[in-house]
Order: sequence, then C-alpha cells, then structure tokens
Amino acid sequence: MTITRTDLAELAVFAAVARHRSFSKAALELGVSASALSHSLKGLEARLGVRLLNRSTRAVVPTEAGQRLLKQLLPTLNTLEEALCELARNSDEPVGRLKLCAPRGAIDSLLAPVLIDYLARYPRMQVEVVEQELMPRLIEDGYDAALFYGDLLPKEMIGIPLGPPQRYLVVGSPAYLAEHGTPEHPSELSRHACIGYRLTPHHHYRWAFAADGTMLEIEVTGPLTTSTPALYLGAAEAGLGLAYCLEEEVSQKVAEGKLLTVLEPWCPTFAGFYLFYPSRHQLGSGLRILIDMLKAHYQNPGLMSNTQQFIK
Repeated sequence: MTITRTDLAELAVFAAVARHRSFSKAALELGVSASALSHSLKGLEARLGVRLLNRSTRAVVPTEAGQRLLKQLLPTLNTLEEALCELARNSDEPVGRLKLCAPRGAIDSLLAPVLIDYLARYPRMQVEVVEQELMPRLIEDGYDAALFYGDLLPKEMIGIPLGPPQRYLVVGSPAYLAEHGTPEHPSELSRHACIGYRLTPHHHYRWAFAADGTMLEIEVTGPLTTSTPALYLGAAEAGLGLAYCLEEEVSQKVAEGKLLTVLEPWCPTFAGFYLFYPSRHQLGSGLRILIDMLKAHYQNPGLMSNTQQFIK
C-alpha cells in the first residue's frame, strides 16, 4: 500500500486524538478545528475499512484495531518529529509558529520589545501572543512557552529569569491616609476602603502578605473593582481607597509624593518574571532563538529548572 501525504496527515491526526482521547484537545495541539479533525478521521477510517475510534459524548477511545495502530505509529511519528526538529535547529532561518501567553504587564514590559525585533529578523515565523492573567496548563492548552512569575514554576518545566525580583506595595493618596489613618497590620484593611483587582471575570485577586514566617491572604472590599491598571491607579491617586500594586507600577507616583506606601514590612520581594517551557519539549529553532534574544536583552543568563535540565 502506497502512503500518500494525505495518509500521513490523517495518521498524525489519529495519533493526536487517540493520545488525548479528545477531539478538542487534539485540535488545540494541532491548531485546527475539532470538526476538521473529525472529518479527517472519518476519511481515514473509510479508506482503511476499519473503525479506529469509539466516539461518545464523554470520551473518544481507540478500538482494538486503533490501539494496535497507535502502538506501531507513535514511535514512527516521534522519529519524524525529532528529525524535523533537528533539521530546524540546524537551519539558518527558523520557520514555523509559536504560541505564547503572559499577563498584560509582562507582555508590555518584557515580551513586546524583544518580540518586535524577533519578527523583523525572522519574517517566516508566526507568533500568537495570548494575554492571560492566570498560569495556564501549558501543554494541554497548546502553548509553546509562557511568561509568569518564577514562584509559579510548574513541575517538569524549565524557567529562565527575565527580570528582577518583584514586590507588591499597598499605596494610598496623602488625602486618603490623612482622613482614614495608616494601617499597621494587614488585618486592619477590613476597616479601609480598598480598590479590588479582578484577574478574570471569576477570579478576584487577594492581597498577599508575609512577615516573620507568617503569611496572610486578605480578601478586600471597597468602592471599585477593576481589571484595568490605569483605572486602578487613578482611583488610588484620587483618594478612593488603598491599592495593591507592583512596585514598578507605582514607583514614580510614590517618588512624586502622589501616593504613599503603607504596610511595607509585610511586603517582601518575590521571584520576577520567568519564561516557562516544558522540559521534555523538543526545542525548535524558533523558540530557541527567541529564548536567546530574551536572555541577551535582559542580560540575565541564569536558569532554574524543577527537573535540573539546562539549555546547552
């Protein structure tokens, strides 16, 4: 039986669906729609004359024939993937797609300056950047890499530091503090108007504090909750309440005296932004070059890993 390009594509589709036992998850990995995968699988089954998958509303499970095919197919596909990655690593110009995610602040301050230069140098690369405030399931959600705080580094991920340590500060306007007083302990925030920050429609951010081995998370209340940084800081400067902000976001307003800090002994530093990617992931030339450019730009060659693996 002669293997055609269509056969190879449909066999790769079958392997992805069988591994994930889900059309939607396989679609995320392959970057196509679930309906397109279903159509492709039906075509493959029709040509082979055998059912490869049992489909239900709950799951997609390989049949006995599908299991036999998958067992023989996966080593071959893995060998092909390794060969293509090796070819890409040795290529002078990377070609392909990258899907990245990061919070808005990391995109604006860390990723954007380097990414614009990267795309200008390597026009055959396509990059999708998704703004996301919560750490995703990197592999399951189809991302090649993500920018998040280093203390969120998942197991079996490599993390490359891209910025200095960070610190959250509680700030308020001089007028607000003169009228309502200065809190000395996080527990006193319940008596203050606090401006809330919402990471997602269903996730209200709690203010975290630590001192002398004691860690606290405070759910605050106040006149305003927003996911817009400009409105958040503007409300604090206008005296509507206290705000919980990254030090770099408010340093200029603090230096100008427009905002004052409170509870500083309870505001320790923590790991700054890291670029995360799966440690078992074949590092294609597109991602490798982006990593090298990010490291060079921020002049921080350090590397940490939960699996003690390092870039060579």
